[in-house]
Amino acid sequence: MSLLVVGLSHHTAPVRELERAAVAAEDVGKLLSELLDGEHISEALLVSTCNRVEVYATVQTFHGGLADVSGVLARHAGVLLDELAAQLYVHYAGAGVEHLFAVASGLDSMVVGEPQILGQLRGAYAAAEEAGTVGSTLHELAQQALRVGKRVHAETGIDAAGASVVSEALIEAADAVGDLTGRRALVIGAGSMGGLAAARLRRAGVAEIVVANRSEAAAVRLAEASAAEGTPARATGLDGIEAALAGADVVVSCTGAVGAVLGAGQLARARHGRATPVAVCDLGLPRDVEADVAELPGITLVDLTTLQHRLESAGAGVDTQAARRLVAEEVRGYLAAQRSAEVTPTVAALRKRAAEVVDAELLRLDGKLPSLDAAVREELDRTVRRVVDKLLHTPTVRVKQLAGSGGGQAYADALRELFALDSHAAAAVTATTHAADPGGEADPR
Repeated sequence: MSLLVVGLSHHTAPVRELERAAVAAEDVGKLLSELLDGEHISEALLVSTCNRVEVYATVQTFHGGLADVSGVLARHAGVLLDELAAQLYVHYAGAGVEHLFAVASGLDSMVVGEPQILGQLRGAYAAAEEAGTVGSTLHELAQQALRVGKRVHAETGIDAAGASVVSEALIEAADAVGDLTGRRALVIGAGSMGGLAAARLRRAGVAEIVVANRSEAAAVRLAEASAAEGTPARATGLDGIEAALAGADVVVSCTGAVGAVLGAGQLARARHGRATPVAVCDLGLPRDVEADVAELPGITLVDLTTLQHRLESAGAGVDTQAARRLVAEEVRGYLAAQRSAEVTPTVAALRKRAAEVVDAELLRLDGKLPSLDAAVREELDRTVRRVVDKLLHTPTVRVKQLAGSGGGQAYADALRELFALDSHAAAAVTATTHAADPGGEADPR
């Protein structure tokens, strides 16, 4: 089995194409199940954020896995495969590991260094685990990616290389309406992005925040949290958006809804007779705000397309380069460990075979010398086993070291040939060991 990554992001596709490919939270389980129905896919994990849609899968063959994953993505987006293929990127085996570690570190984000991707990866892993589409390979890989991401943020200054998409959008908003201090803000959406927007607006010194959300209870929680931090805030349902717009200078929408939640008609009615400028930040994918809002007088629309153009050349600083070096180091270590693990089943089978030979010979000795003193028998047992362990120690340690530098499968094949080991038996030994001691780090959620 090998890792296959298939996806599209702000690097390869315009926002309108990302909108079509985006997967709503309630559809993730269905899509994961559809992926696992593919003939060549044994594990799958889906990452869908405001600037990427990616599938991480363990596949039996490259071409078969690519056809399975691409077909599911095309059907979900409602486009022909040939049309989607022009925007897809594909990473296989080690290149897939490198891509995931870079994503977890914020190196592949629209705003380089943004830390929100770690939470999004945790959410993607949790969804796949709930759907039953994560096995040992993707579990280990996901946990390692989360560790790498946290290490990059802890050991480099990449957080300073760029803020969140929200903060970048608010910079654009301030350019349009002036200093945000004392302004009134409307946040549409009370999820993680909405919470981040409220926090950034508080730091910017806004005078009031109105939180609108489909679930008013969630809006109340976010409004109460904002008020507890010292910024007056109140909550409303989506039916209260138009009323809230009447006094808003800045609007941040990030609901993840399938259709638009804010239209030009609503904004025009709410602004009737008002001349002051308003900045509308649409961070939803698919988009939350109708495009013709930008045509209204006094309205500045900041969306993901705006940010994509603004940030496309960002992130080449010293901290970013340090983060890339750290990711490269982690990738080398992970792949070396994986290559070494390729020979583990064979090494385990070799040791098991040696133990079986020792047991058989000692049993034969008991048959020939039934009256042998028990103390002598025990000493012979220990001596023979020590000899076998010493003979096997150097070659088994060395073969793991050699496998770590590449060609692990070839070394495993050579061991099986030299000692006449059954490859199926080798796999069975490791499977039995894993069943007895599953190991693995707990999900850090």
